[in-house]
Amino acid sequence: MSEVESPGKIYVEVDAVFTKDGGLVPKKIFLDDDTAYEIQKITEVKRAASLIAGATGLRYTVYVDGFKSYIFYGDNHRWFIEGKRTM
Repeated sequence: MSEVESPGKIYVEVDAVFTKDGGLVPKKIFLDDDTAYEIQKITEVKRAASLIAGATGLRYTVYVDGFKSYIFYGDNHRWFIEGKRTM
């Protein structure tokens, strides 16, 4: 289940594994409807800020169903995705 802290940050459940060298690799993302979305590819992992959510952490550039997206492992040790930007 996802939880919203702010309009730009949506906490989500993620299935992830730790590698033997200590890396954290997300495998699936679960959204509000409990549908699992498999991560097909991770192309980049770096420390970055989400300008939409106003938070920092590890930003994973991932591909889900062929589309590029970002998921974040925040400094509070919780996974989140960016919500829609509101003006």
